[in-house]
Amino acid sequence: MDVLDWLATALGEDAAAAGVLTTDPALLDAARTDRSGWVAAGTPRAIVTARSVEHVQVTLRAASEFRVPVVPRGAGTGLAGGANGTDGSIVLDVSAMNRILEISAEDQLAVVEPGVINSDLNAALEPSGLFFAPDPASRAISTVGGNIATNAGGLLCAKYGVTREAVLALDVVLADGRLLRTGHRTVKGVTGYDLTALFVGSEGTLGVIVGATVRLQPIPSGEPVTLGAIVPDVGAAAQAAARITAARLCPAVMELLDAPALERISAYLGRETIEQAFGASGGASYLLVQFDGPTADTDARAAAELLREAGGTVRVAADAEEGERLLALRRAFHPALESGGEVLIEDVAVPRSRMPEMFAAIERISERYGILIPTVAHAGDGNLHPNFVYTGDRVPDAVWDAAGDLFRAAIELGGTLTGEHGVGMLKRRWLAEELGPDSYELQVKLKSVFDPLGILNPGKVFGGP
Repeated sequence: MDVLDWLATALGEDAAAAGVLTTDPALLDAARTDRSGWVAAGTPRAIVTARSVEHVQVTLRAASEFRVPVVPRGAGTGLAGGANGTDGSIVLDVSAMNRILEISAEDQLAVVEPGVINSDLNAALEPSGLFFAPDPASRAISTVGGNIATNAGGLLCAKYGVTREAVLALDVVLADGRLLRTGHRTVKGVTGYDLTALFVGSEGTLGVIVGATVRLQPIPSGEPVTLGAIVPDVGAAAQAAARITAARLCPAVMELLDAPALERISAYLGRETIEQAFGASGGASYLLVQFDGPTADTDARAAAELLREAGGTVRVAADAEEGERLLALRRAFHPALESGGEVLIEDVAVPRSRMPEMFAAIERISERYGILIPTVAHAGDGNLHPNFVYTGDRVPDAVWDAAGDLFRAAIELGGTLTGEHGVGMLKRRWLAEELGPDSYELQVKLKSVFDPLGILNPGKVFGGP
């Protein structure tokens, strides 16, 4: 009996008919890629679309028995190749486990399955006056389980933190099929090692997340106040963003678009869109800031003054509708780039005070390779997304060379390879360079404690076959 026969028997006679177990070539091919555009070589041997914890346990017991690799997968919206089905693997898709099991307004928490979509969770929470803070750009299609597996971020991170800050407890199926429960429903809890935090951001290499208890936030009172500023120089804009933070202002959103990014958006939306709001925009950068809560008006006025001191042309939205128009400029970034070809979205983070130096490094690398690198930054937390637009089926070697220089520049500035996308396949070659030999060795050994047979997402994060 091979692994597929074993699985078919263990999952039940109706597993294939119910779509739990499939070897459909079209579905196997689709599971080889994600939103990064990277396509795994070879073909997975099967997909298990789990609808229960028991389906996940059965799959991992089978994989352990037959020494078959398992690739956990959610909505497939990742940007680092971390959930792409590799050759001969079983893709374990948990996106169909999508129930919201509990909402407790009293304790400000929710209990969810991993396949719950971010925006669906927040729609369900709205009547309670609460929200789930992690808000990746893919929130309309990404899952809470995927957020947790990659420790995802988003526009609200500067004020509300990345996903780790929102996770209280997890249910995880280990490589041998055992169900582990970590964490607490309480706000405080310090018994034992923090295994919950360890699993957050582990990219499916330590276990498969099948449930989560997440912390909720009260929806801020009043209307948010949004302002946008056109600043002639991106370095000055980055310095202004750092000054806003240093002034103890705490924006919910602070996004910075450099000149190449703003130029693409201007061409995509129509140049009059930006010119009517701010005047001429050629060669300039755009800083978007939004405040929420009871001090939003006061904070927005203080931030506007700092932006004017940096030479910015500032527009403070008079109402929510105008605020949405200012936000729309930022939201148009990715559609504008995608209109010109395939896009590799990269992800580095540096200390906020060193953002001007990182933008300068991006400009130098762009000139060195003759490649335009439009960049957007979550300026509130120093997380930059340099983007590369290309044509063809694969990322050109010159783009990878330029990306490698970007990663090294971020590390030299005291930063990191990834602020929110994860390592996956695409950044594993640089991981040891950032971690150093001792930390890298310890992390490889830690993986072996949870996955002694090496079947959980092999080749991802720490390399391998």
